[in-house]
Amino acid sequence: MIGYICISSKYNPMILTVTQTKGYSIVKVEANKLGGVLSPELKDKFVELNQLGVKSMIFNLGNVQYCDSSGLSAILVGNRLCKDAGGAFVICEINDIINKLIQISQLDSILTIISTQQEAMDFLIMDNIEKGLDNE
Repeated sequence: MIGYICISSKYNPMILTVTQTKGYSIVKVEANKLGGVLSPELKDKFVELNQLGVKSMIFNLGNVQYCDSSGLSAILVGNRLCKDAGGAFVICEINDIINKLIQISQLDSILTIISTQQEAMDFLIMDNIEKGLDNE
């Protein structure tokens, strides 16, 4: 682990944690709801990480019980930024309700969803090796 950042808002203390490692960042939502006030902050964090040169991200939804359309929009922003940078955006630890929402929205064909954070980390290491990024 290279760095750890905690993001808070006036409405919700500690809503996101960002762990920066060699080759990718892990963004974890600490709130149980992804949407509303959190979505613009999440989009801003994805853009900021992208501008700092982060090409690949793991988005951990282990604490999230509910996601609305603005939450899905934030997920799509993260996915697009990583793809455009030549990296990968991996979602992990999602519950059945959010997984069903992604399927109903027909986003399961464009999003990479992996069960656990460790499997997502392994996936990104292999993806970086295949792309020649070698975990820069």
